Amino acid sequence: MDSTHPVAFPLVTSAHLRSQTPESLSALWPDLPIPAPIARRLICRLIGAGCDDLDGVRGVSRALATEILARGRTSRLALIDKRVSARDGFVKYLFRAPDGALVETVRIPLERPRWSVCVSSQAGCALGCAFCETGRLGLRRNLEPWEIVDQVLAVRQDAPERPVTGVVFQGQGEPLQNYDAVMRSAAILRDPNGGRIRGESITISTVGLLPAIERLADEGHVYRLILSLTSAIPEKREALIPLARVYRQDALMRAMKRLAERRGGVLHLAWVLIAGFNTGRDEAVALARLLDGSAARVHVIDVNDSTGRHIPPGDEERGRFLAALKEYRIPFVRRYSGGSEIHAACGMLASTALGGTPA
Repeated sequence: MDSTHPVAFPLVTSAHLRSQTPESLSALWPDLPIPAPIARRLICRLIGAGCDDLDGVRGVSRALATEILARGRTSRLALIDKRVSARDGFVKYLFRAPDGALVETVRIPLERPRWSVCVSSQAGCALGCAFCETGRLGLRRNLEPWEIVDQVLAVRQDAPERPVTGVVFQGQGEPLQNYDAVMRSAAILRDPNGGRIRGESITISTVGLLPAIERLADEGHVYRLILSLTSAIPEKREALIPLARVYRQDALMRAMKRLAERRGGVLHLAWVLIAGFNTGRDEAVALARLLDGSAARVHVIDVNDSTGRHIPPGDEERGRFLAALKEYRIPFVRRYSGGSEIHAACGMLASTALGGTPA
């Protein structure tokens, strides 16, 4: 090398700094040693404090900070729409990524003064579930870890009066189709230097990607996984969820039971209530048979379909279904479907922005 032109830090491929855990940041550039304590402080600045600069990070020289920022990106999602529900306090955000992809996020008020954030893991979705607006958009692409993390940081910055203590991967997309990015973003959000959210307070929802469920069980993550079952009768489930024709529900249940056993907890199922479709006693009978005595909890929520093809049941119909679950000793919790007047269900604001009918 010509000694008159020294190169202290040869430039290598750009990476997004908010897609990193302290461990991955420490190993990101082999020619640029970043010891573990320094990496933790950098993540604390970039994610814990939500800053784009590295000013005042102990042990980081100005030259090192400049080099890290030259090599790593700190781009953000751009907020293009925000709607607040006067009825229940839910807030829907629509972001645009640097390449134009649309990303939706919902801020959920919890009973104690804190927030949970429902994040998207994909721009659009390829699975085409019958009652979901996102499925009608189709899949544009997977989100990068930083794009998932930045949804939480944006909510935290917008509403600092309450802490964000929970994250739900239940927005746009099938999280397990973007497995690596979802697990990396969950690790960042869980990290005590990053999002500082308990792993047990991070929930991932799936419509049933069997190989990824099995991988999740094998890897031993602490995150809660919820299978969106919605019907325990195979023909009905297949009519709603095309993926159900690929992965049968008995195989899915075996994988979910194994996951629950490994974690020493209960099996979680989501049930989207649709009037006249999946609210009968026959569903409770089929579900009890499917569970076969396994400890479980069914998360019941009314459908929110902008097309009007699927409508929520009335109080009497819903009550009969919940009574049937109780009769068969199936524990359940009724989840509130919030923000209906601001189109808080996934896909609705993105559909509007792309010229669709929800508005």
